[in-house]
Amino acid sequence: MDHVPPQHQHDAGGRDGRTALNRRAARWIFAALALAAAAGFLALGIWQVERRAWKLDLIDRVAARIHAAPSPLPAFTRDPRDDEYRRVRATGRFDHARETLTQAVTERGPGFWVLTPLRTTEGTVLVNRGFVPSDRRTPASRAAGQVAGVVRVTGLLRRSEPGGGFLRANDPAADRWHSRDVAEIARAKGLGATAPYFVDADATPNPGGYPIGGLTVVRFANSHLVYALTWFGLAALSLGGAALLLRRPSRA
Repeated sequence: MDHVPPQHQHDAGGRDGRTALNRRAARWIFAALALAAAAGFLALGIWQVERRAWKLDLIDRVAARIHAAPSPLPAFTRDPRDDEYRRVRATGRFDHARETLTQAVTERGPGFWVLTPLRTTEGTVLVNRGFVPSDRRTPASRAAGQVAGVVRVTGLLRRSEPGGGFLRANDPAADRWHSRDVAEIARAKGLGATAPYFVDADATPNPGGYPIGGLTVVRFANSHLVYALTWFGLAALSLGGAALLLRRPSRA
């Protein structure tokens, strides 16, 4: 058997000791990272639980507004977020010469929303009178629906949609609209003082059948519970990993 000099024995023992210390330090570092990740995942899970409670409350409030009796238009200075999807009524005269078409994709296929200024005693409010297919784009193709005189409109109050659609900006100069941006439409059409919201008209038929109202889709995505469970699951896995690292016996 070969004889190992004492100095070499001491060097080997020192290296083994340093290796053990490095391993122990690495375990503590990874355990700390796992605990930090668990805390982050836990915070995200709690946030999703809070978001779910907020979303359920919003759904209940919107459902109550949709089925309530129609109320007069709110003041133009009021924040539209406080009244979104509220049933409202308004009386006035349509300014058909300044109507705006915004692109739409509905259950009836692609086409356009017809937004027409309604001149009321309180001021001007844009009314989404409903949907028309592409072959009814021009007012002449739906002349019967260009009603004159005093009309009464009932519908849902909606917030403005600034900025255009997904990856498509509004082009006022070309009269090309991808979203119902009330302020931009009012400027482009010279409407003057206009309510900061628009009204989606209900399904009351228009003469000639166009525009077709009552196509508002009220749907709120509510996947917060799934997200919360996912984050809590990741937090549990991180805690389990930290526990395994901390409980792992030291190697000599």
